[in-house]
Amino acid sequence: MARMHSRDRGKAGSKKPLKVKRPVWLRYDDKEIVMLVEKLAKTGMSPSQIGLKLRDSYGIPDVKRIVGKSITEILEEKKLAPELPEDLNALLVKAAKLSKHIEENKLDKTALRGMLLTESKIRRLVKYYSKKKKLPEGWRYRRSDLKLIAASK
Repeated sequence: MARMHSRDRGKAGSKKPLKVKRPVWLRYDDKEIVMLVEKLAKTGMSPSQIGLKLRDSYGIPDVKRIVGKSITEILEEKKLAPELPEDLNALLVKAAKLSKHIEENKLDKTALRGMLLTESKIRRLVKYYSKKKKLPEGWRYRRSDLKLIAASK
């Protein structure tokens, strides 16, 4: 499938193994993995950072395959999930940086196009997450709020 805003096809990425069995060499049981996810979330890590830490430091290849729930589902059960979904938050940070850059460099047309494309992705995600009830009630994307995000990062 092609990329969203270009005709590029991209390169093939790695695929997960077909076997759904629990690895034999894994030292942790389900409860220990859930406790690790909870501990790492309390340190301020995002779900993707938790997954990388579990993979690289603890040798846990895939939480969902072992526990039966994704990291985000575990965090939602424990009431530790972030208020905004991680992909939407990343796009908001990117838009905040672009907005600051455009204010300083008014003639940068490439950055302006990048801002338009990023905002369209944000609107698309907001529409999706609003349908899924993952966003707080009445949450809206406003360009004026990006200054607050840029100031906090």
